[in-house]
Amino acid sequence: MPSAGAHLDIREEQGGIVFLLQGRLDSATTGAVWRQAFAALRKSSPGPLTIDAAGLDYCDGAGIGLLVELRSRRKDAEIRGLAAPFRSLLDLFPPGEAGPVAPKPKAPSFPSEIGRATVAVVRDLHRQVAFVGELLFALGRAIVRPGEVRWSDAVRTAASAGVNALPIISLMGFLIGLILAFQSAAQLKMVGAELFVSDLVAVSVVRELGPLMTAILVAGRSGSAFAAELGTMKVNEEIDALETMGLAPVRFLVVPRVLAGVLVTPILTLYFDLLALLGGALVVGSFGYPLITFAHHVRNALTVTMFVSGMAKTFVFGLIIAGTGCQRGLDTGTGAVAVGLSTTRSVVSGILLTILVDGAFAVAYYSMGI
Repeated sequence: MPSAGAHLDIREEQGGIVFLLQGRLDSATTGAVWRQAFAALRKSSPGPLTIDAAGLDYCDGAGIGLLVELRSRRKDAEIRGLAAPFRSLLDLFPPGEAGPVAPKPKAPSFPSEIGRATVAVVRDLHRQVAFVGELLFALGRAIVRPGEVRWSDAVRTAASAGVNALPIISLMGFLIGLILAFQSAAQLKMVGAELFVSDLVAVSVVRELGPLMTAILVAGRSGSAFAAELGTMKVNEEIDALETMGLAPVRFLVVPRVLAGVLVTPILTLYFDLLALLGGALVVGSFGYPLITFAHHVRNALTVTMFVSGMAKTFVFGLIIAGTGCQRGLDTGTGAVAVGLSTTRSVVSGILLTILVDGAFAVAYYSMGI
């Protein structure tokens, strides 16, 4: 509804000044009245100020702000005739309570920023260590007493994280195999060895790219979902309700999701490897070699040790990704952005830890001669 306008009449009576307000004081009309009123105050001589608001048809927060500011400028100001609905708004700001505007805080110094960041990192590390200990205890209890595990939730979560992830895993696996084959063929063709693209794709995908790329996809998809689910429950105080009922959140909520992550990641990795090999086979076939030749080279290039070493990492990756997502979800704070922040942290932490652990596996395999 458009504003009907506001009008200010200024009169001088008995050594003082009278402001006669009429019309609508809202966010659209208060500005002009504000400038007119304070210009008159600066020109007027010290004396009582009377604000006659009987003619106001409407007054919102902007108009109340004008009245409060006028009253603070003149201690002897009197506001009369203000309608009861608007008076109740004005009474929220008793005279004399408004103080000076707080000065803008100084920017923290560089050493202070370093100290705060260090404390935040140490606290986060402490929470992660405590969570890992509690999770390992809960997993050990699940092994000893499997009947206490909510297997229905674990199966449901595994189906959601596994079956629903097949389209993106299919696309990424096929494209990775295709791109890797084309990139390596450009170099091997110089020495007339483009047939060995089969060996390169098979070894690189099964040993390294398959487990790592699958883990990154699972972290971005399922790890973030775990963080969002538990974060929403934390914001809605459902986690507190579980603790009030004597149910441990880690055993009740985290263990089924971690078991699902450990179960799903190896299966998705194997599926990723097959699609990547299919992409490589398509490229090798475009060079004029039959499929049986590609399969023969893949079989000769891959060994049982190589396959097992690649798949062994996936169980650890699944444990890390699911655990990190759940831990970030349980650490969700309060506020509208808390869930989104926890989700972002879960993805970043999950991918970073996965790459660090993958590097540790690479060093360990090199040391063992695998």
